[in-house]
Amino acid sequence: MTALVAPSGLAAQAPARHVPVPTMAPRAEDVANLAGVIKAYYDVITGPAGQPRQWSRDRSLYIPDLRFVATGFAKGRPYARVMTHQDFVDASDSEMVHNGFFEREIHRVTQTYGNIAQVFSTYEEHRTADGPVEGRGINAVQLYWDGTRWWVASAIWFDEDATHPIPKEFLP
Repeated sequence: MTALVAPSGLAAQAPARHVPVPTMAPRAEDVANLAGVIKAYYDVITGPAGQPRQWSRDRSLYIPDLRFVATGFAKGRPYARVMTHQDFVDASDSEMVHNGFFEREIHRVTQTYGNIAQVFSTYEEHRTADGPVEGRGINAVQLYWDGTRWWVASAIWFDEDATHPIPKEFLP
């Protein structure tokens, strides 16, 4: 997903337009367990060209001060682009809706302790539902259980490249 939110100045990008994201209550099935959260995490951004994304449902998964961190290498140097949920929506909505975007989980490694969880979720990206794989990577999603539901506290991701293949322990 890094290509959608590359750091400023690395590629010619149109100015991001503001996309309103109304607040909504979470769906119970989205936040009752880790599997539901991760399923929703992918469902909300996935869809064909022309289909609006489910940004309100997406927002309902996260703590109010969530941070997304897109990482990678550009011009041979590592970068981390830190974003709020609104930053991410504004930076990626036009591209996803215009071109279509399908991100599917292909493997998951979950670690839990007390009321926290770390999910390493390996994904592949497509432009159409049955199109060729155009990229892969790992989302590292940190969550916590508040006694009634799971919340995503942060997510950081890295797209696979020729220099950084996905390690076999994160593949099916």
